[in-house]
Amino acid sequence: MPDARPNIRSVAEAAGVSHQTVSRVLNGHPSIRPETRARVLEVIESVGYRRSGAAVALATRRTRRLGVLVDSAFEYGPNATLHAVEQAARAAGYGVVAAEVDEQRSVSAHDAVEHLIGQGVDALCVVAPRSTSVDLLREAATGLPTLVVKPGGDDTFLTLSVDQRRGAELAVQHLIDLGHRDILHVAGPADWLDARERERGWRDRLAAAGLAVREPLVAGWTADDGYAAARSLDLDATAVFAANDRLALGVVHGLADAGIRVPDQVSVIGFDDVPDARHFLPPLTTVRQDFGALGTRAVATLLAALEGAAVQHEPIVPELVVRSTTARPQRS
Repeated sequence: MPDARPNIRSVAEAAGVSHQTVSRVLNGHPSIRPETRARVLEVIESVGYRRSGAAVALATRRTRRLGVLVDSAFEYGPNATLHAVEQAARAAGYGVVAAEVDEQRSVSAHDAVEHLIGQGVDALCVVAPRSTSVDLLREAATGLPTLVVKPGGDDTFLTLSVDQRRGAELAVQHLIDLGHRDILHVAGPADWLDARERERGWRDRLAAAGLAVREPLVAGWTADDGYAAARSLDLDATAVFAANDRLALGVVHGLADAGIRVPDQVSVIGFDDVPDARHFLPPLTTVRQDFGALGTRAVATLLAALEGAAVQHEPIVPELVVRSTTARPQRS
């Protein structure tokens, strides 16, 4: 029986173009006019044409798969970044193969990279929130375009990030604008690059305003860590900047158990804008990271690198989200 499945020639006939034009559209060739591209894509969608992965690999020497190495995928930021990269890759016609390096290092960064390369990926995206992860990655030469999601530039890798320091500055400036002059910081783990940047932003903004900078309370990332920190806070302070939303949740709970009302007596602000932050009691003021933009730019950067092009992206600017845990200081 003849094969009734749509093929590249039937798509070309339906769109009124050559099969070479359809091929160029499928491969993202820049010379195709927008109206032609739109017409071909519409036909592809309407007839349900799907390319053979094996044929693509033979023609382009690419698998159209991206490898994603994630450190500490159980945490909100790395997990959200992985999800955003997967969505952006799928939209670009790429699949994703993921591997994880966990807190206990049961799988080394080298082994994880070797696993991904063994899957025939075209490029690597590494979500490396810890400095030790980046150091280990340098030992695992890949020979592939590699982008690391981390603050700051790097001589070895392409890099991209949300501007963590700017986000912290937005949080602290919000508290200063409300009239707070004693703002404590509950920091994340010292090995986490984002935690370091958020602490720097807190220090920078206080120093720029001529306010005292106390030593931060260094915690983990959990609500339990925030709760423990709150029970040990200097209660002369009128505001707390927590390095993430789960810490902030624990801080609010700890203050409540100490008989301190939020925000009447102490304001609390977090970082991340986790999906449940608006349902905290009170709803949490926080800093939102645009993980969708992060994933889209990461994939675009890797695809450009595969074509030998250089793409420079400025850090993504986060957004202050004001809810009900911050107010003007009213403590007596």
